Amino acid sequence: MASVNRVTLIGNLGRDPEMRYLPSGEAVATFSIATTEQWKDKQGNKQERTDWHRIEFIGRTAEVCGEYLKKGAPVYIEGRIQYDKWTDKEGVEKTMTKIRGDRMQMLGGRGGGGSSDAPYEEDKGGSTPRQSGQPFQGGGAGSASNAPKKAKLDDFDDDIPF
Repeated sequence: MASVNRVTLIGNLGRDPEMRYLPSGEAVATFSIATTEQWKDKQGNKQERTDWHRIEFIGRTAEVCGEYLKKGAPVYIEGRIQYDKWTDKEGVEKTMTKIRGDRMQMLGGRGGGGSSDAPYEEDKGGSTPRQSGQPFQGGGAGSASNAPKKAKLDDFDDDIPF
């Protein structure tokens, strides 16, 4: 039987990404994001719950996270839940839950912390930027003048473009 371990989160960074490098030279970015749920209780009072998620990216996406993500920035994350277990110096077994990210997209406008609508996805060769909603432009002469005009994302009221 097949199984699925998939997480999708949209939240705000709680701090700037912390960067480190593996012995192989590969970048590792670690940061946390907050997701907030709001509802009204039986008495009609507004209730709110914020959950914090530890996120880790490895490779090219980690480099992009370290360079462009800042505290408070809205971000879209896809990945999988991973549990790390170890024994500390006193012999106590510890467990940490994290999201091992494989896709990240900066959200928001230029002033909102995020500055791009290009998602980054892990693949066998690292991470590759992918412009969504943008048609492929062939190399022929004059092809740019025939391209349809793309609406600016700043013209929309929503912070989330989907």
